[in-house]
Amino acid sequence: MEPATQTPPTVENPGLARRLGLFDATMLVMGGIIGSGIFVNPSVVAKVVKTPGVILGAWAVGGLIALAGSFIYAELAALRPHVGGQYAYIREAFHPGIAFVYGWTLLLVSQTGGMAAVAITFGRYLIELTRLPVSDWVVAVITLAVLTLINCFGVRAGSTVQSVLMVLKILAILMLIVVGLTVGEAAPVANLSQASAQSGFASQVSGFGAALVPVLFAYGGWQTATFVAGEIREPRKNLPRGLLLGVAGVIVLYISVSFVCLSRLGVEGLAATDTPASAVMRLALGERGARLIAVGIAISTVGFLSQSILTAPRVYFAMADDRLFFKSVARLHPVTRVPVVAIVLQGVFAIVIATLSGRYEGILNYVVSVDSIFFAMTGAALLVLRRVKMRGEENDCSSETGFDFKVPAVFIVSFVLIECFVGLNTIYKYPQNSAISVAIMLAGIPVYLFWRHRGKRG
Repeated sequence: MEPATQTPPTVENPGLARRLGLFDATMLVMGGIIGSGIFVNPSVVAKVVKTPGVILGAWAVGGLIALAGSFIYAELAALRPHVGGQYAYIREAFHPGIAFVYGWTLLLVSQTGGMAAVAITFGRYLIELTRLPVSDWVVAVITLAVLTLINCFGVRAGSTVQSVLMVLKILAILMLIVVGLTVGEAAPVANLSQASAQSGFASQVSGFGAALVPVLFAYGGWQTATFVAGEIREPRKNLPRGLLLGVAGVIVLYISVSFVCLSRLGVEGLAATDTPASAVMRLALGERGARLIAVGIAISTVGFLSQSILTAPRVYFAMADDRLFFKSVARLHPVTRVPVVAIVLQGVFAIVIATLSGRYEGILNYVVSVDSIFFAMTGAALLVLRRVKMRGEENDCSSETGFDFKVPAVFIVSFVLIECFVGLNTIYKYPQNSAISVAIMLAGIPVYLFWRHRGKRG
């Protein structure tokens, strides 16, 4: 299998600049994960499963899945440090058509759907903070439009501002954890091992799978750092290390937040609120505490949205560079080096999803059902690319990669099977929303055939 080559820089298309180091990569990974999910999804999990131990177990299992995934993506990043990340892995392991369907789904479902969900969460907390007489989806649409417009003018702040936003996110989470553990009285919580006597084993397994949907959504985003591999210095060394350090740090923070929410609100109280972080801070410090954490969440969501708007367009850029998308999407602005068309396109679809859905939980099911399919496929891609390397067909990978750890095959297979289970279970539990996303994914096949035919003619 021949490695895909990227279009060399030209005057019209000056190319991407490698300006990010290990610290930047780590902050980018954590910034891509920590948005709004951890401030909202503990209550979504509690609505699905009513057992304290299962709730915490879901967050622990979700963290292990994310960590296993980060090891897989770390090795993939060492093997293929190309622009586009996951798109490039699928393209070179399987087929350009499958990679196109992934990019198509990213644009219309997973990335834009995730941005819409985070923007709606921002709307919830901003309304709580300011008492604005509008719906959360209205705030989401305005926020997405403003951030898209701002990013079209270039990256003014760069990696320094991204790191500052990440530090502010961590401080907001640490504040929630410390205040939740030290101020006020804990709520009565049932035995962690107590299970519902009214549900059978199959129902419990299905319920646990449904609980993993919001958990994996909250842990999702670490893979977006691979999209900007073309802008990271020594990507074969810094990107894998950044992935592992970033995901490990987030796991510690997320399990701590889940424990605090559960211990302060109890299972019923946690399931009864849509804003658990505010509820915990309100119990501890009154309205002042709720407003304080709302400010922290607002900063976190805006930072996440800004990061999403900047990273994912590199996939659409790679698709256009492969002559599988509009030629204008592959152009970078000669001054700002920003793919303006790709950014606008992504912003428009995120706004459409936020407008049509308007419900956070519905968007979760819309996104996770197909996202899990491509996570599983990317895990399998590592096994394929290893065989390619062993046959010596990829000279680019025969040199020292700077990342010596090899993920055990059993971890890869387990990751693939778990992602398949989550995806299929989501489709089973939430067929309506899942059907929409699967239909959009499959619609990418004839679109690919059209672009391939057009590319051959061009």
